[in-house]
Amino acid sequence: MTVVLAVDAQRPDASTIARAAACLRMGGLVAFPTETVYGLGVYALDPVAVRKLFEAKARPADDPLIVHVPSLAEARELVTDVPSAAAVLAARFWPGPLTLVLPKSRVVPDDVTAGLPSVAIRVPSHPVAQALLRASGVPIAAPSANLFSRPSPTRAAHVVADLDGRIDMIIDGGPTPMGVESTVVDLTGPSPRILRPGGVSLEDLATVLGAHPLTETRFDTSGPMPSPGLLDRHYSPRAPLTVYEGDAVHVIGALRAAAAAAELDGRRVGLLLMDGDRVSTAKGEVRVLGPLGNPEAVAANLYAALRELDAAGVDVILAHGVADTRGLGAALRDRLRRAAAGRVVQCSA
Repeated sequence: MTVVLAVDAQRPDASTIARAAACLRMGGLVAFPTETVYGLGVYALDPVAVRKLFEAKARPADDPLIVHVPSLAEARELVTDVPSAAAVLAARFWPGPLTLVLPKSRVVPDDVTAGLPSVAIRVPSHPVAQALLRASGVPIAAPSANLFSRPSPTRAAHVVADLDGRIDMIIDGGPTPMGVESTVVDLTGPSPRILRPGGVSLEDLATVLGAHPLTETRFDTSGPMPSPGLLDRHYSPRAPLTVYEGDAVHVIGALRAAAAAAELDGRRVGLLLMDGDRVSTAKGEVRVLGPLGNPEAVAANLYAALRELDAAGVDVILAHGVADTRGLGAALRDRLRRAAAGRVVQCSA
């Protein structure tokens, strides 16, 4: 059985953290909260432990991991170069929900990076994550603490549902505040590239980088990924999900029609809605994420709502999508589209 240890999210108990840190140093698997989602941590420089992590998550070996460290000083030991853009971004956004892809040093095992010459590094801000990193004294490779391709865990109960008996320990620090993963920026090329939108917005990155251009890129998914979270199907519930995007009035009309048609066909419908959406289901389930104009609230509730609809046994999920890609909206749109595996309906007059 996996041991679950509860801590205060802001003032984690030192003895509990020390116990988890010792487990990590001995090659164990420990799930812990970050400001984004729960991560599944292992000692990043222990190839045997890293392979255990891939096995526990049923994660393909060509999907690299993010390595967490307590500060930029520890990150320097894992890379061969910290370009000026990296130093500027780290000064502004670390600790926080930003991952930087940099040229890796020889100490980083190929298992961590899917054999790529780069490594993804983040300095988390969550007090539990920081305490665990400092108590362990080692870099921690930590993807989301879930079975591969499932919605990321934002509560310890989500980790238990996916990984109980597969990992050694879970530090329960309550719900994670942000609810979606970090932004990933690749700094190994001539200009910065956004690999995955997330908790730091494109607008904020562009403001800090100034003259440095930023590009969003599509990738060949047949080989090793340059970053986690790039597969066309990811963060997915078990029930097939369809996302409806566009003007809210037309989205609501399309959702009503689709829900009625699915129920007429004998399927149990799960609805993923925004505040004020007047859509109902006779025998299905409804989850409301929050106001469409408040992406922070929507992000905090997204993955938990997807898991709740799965647990309720719905046959299909119909979701009000996010059309506004400013700020956190870009990350929400990305996660919903990947969770739907491309099943996106554009709604217009």
